[in-house]
Amino acid sequence: QVQLVESGGGLVQAGGSLRLSCAASESIFSFNLMRWYRQCTGKQRELVATITSSGGTNYADSMKGRVTISRDNAKNTVYLQMNNLKPEDTALYYCSAWQINGRNYWGQGTQVTVSS
Repeated sequence: QVQLVESGGGLVQAGGSLRLSCAASESIFSFNLMRWYRQCTGKQRELVATITSSGGTNYADSMKGRVTISRDNAKNTVYLQMNNLKPEDTALYYCSAWQINGRNYWGQGTQVTVSS
């Protein structure tokens, strides 16, 4: 069973930065897409960023220009660098790994809290 473990969340002041990590239990080359989502309290989970197995990236409008998704294949880890954080970015951030056979795996999430 694939395991994804997120880390790097915490409390930060508005304008600050955090780097989230998502460590996979197997080679991330086995996943066609890896994504970061977030879920704010009382809202639906929303996509933040996507990275393909070849390194292509895509960002949702909500955080575009403030986040960068990247991957370290040797460490089987995907990162989300978040800058200029705002209180409305407060959410539980999740990592997912999708395979072309339709399987999608989720981590447990890491909490990000941005104070004003």
